[in-house]
Amino acid sequence: MTPQDLKNVMSSGLLSFPITDFHDNGDFNAKGYAERLEWLAPFGASALFAAGGTGEYFSLTASEYPQIIQTAVNTCRGKVPIIAGAGGPTRFAIECAQAAEKAGAHGILLMPHYMTEASQEGLAAHVEAVCKSVDFGVIIYNRGITRYTPETVARLCERNPNLVGFKDGVGDIEGMASMFLAMGDRLAYLGGLPTAEVYAAAYKALGTPVYSSAVFNFIPKTAMRFYEAVKNDDQATQHQLLKDFFMPYLKIRNRSAGYAVSIIKAGAKIVGHPAGPVRAPLADLQAEEIEMLAELIRKVEPV
Repeated sequence: MTPQDLKNVMSSGLLSFPITDFHDNGDFNAKGYAERLEWLAPFGASALFAAGGTGEYFSLTASEYPQIIQTAVNTCRGKVPIIAGAGGPTRFAIECAQAAEKAGAHGILLMPHYMTEASQEGLAAHVEAVCKSVDFGVIIYNRGITRYTPETVARLCERNPNLVGFKDGVGDIEGMASMFLAMGDRLAYLGGLPTAEVYAAAYKALGTPVYSSAVFNFIPKTAMRFYEAVKNDDQATQHQLLKDFFMPYLKIRNRSAGYAVSIIKAGAKIVGHPAGPVRAPLADLQAEEIEMLAELIRKVEPV
């Protein structure tokens, strides 16, 4: 897949980030992960992001990362494109990007560099080093301490033709509008706030109709139904699902830091596709919270 092909994939449809399966002792469960992807692939996502944020990229080791990406590519070959997560320190991000390309992934989502602050010049050097280390497409992720200005992205696009996408996880409407108006169709844009459905209609109005769905991991039919409602400006369906599921879901998710990932694993277990525990420093949901989530799921996608 060429960078332009990746851009085309990113330009329409619903995207999702599968959770990563672990055994009870925390080791990667390749068999469970393959079975998960086989289950999710037919539901209609345009692409799946292996080892992304929801896939706990931040907790993976250098030795297990290639195995996870290879498992995803092998399982989904001919079914749905696989985009790999990569991030952290520049040299480690390059190692992951090159491993993903070798495994046959179709591109990477370049996630935040993590702890230290960085100037726009530093961010540009980081992105360019990763872009030039691979031939396939790169999507940058605007989130946390990694925040790009339109001027920085414009310079990067001039120098790196394989930079083809921009994912926003900040939610700054003014900033997102400025980015879209500055870059136009040079990039594909992806709404990437946690529980992106809540913001989907607003982002579509900004020119960003594509978003990633975490709940696709356990209620894929409902996730696709909501996406179609956004696509078709069906506000009645959007409002009903927001009322019945997404807003009360947020109340559970917001009970504890890190639950944006933990609640997805809990949902997968509830619907019969358990992925094992989250890794520290995240914590799993409490029993009471799992029952609250199960009740919500039963309202929209009975199991």
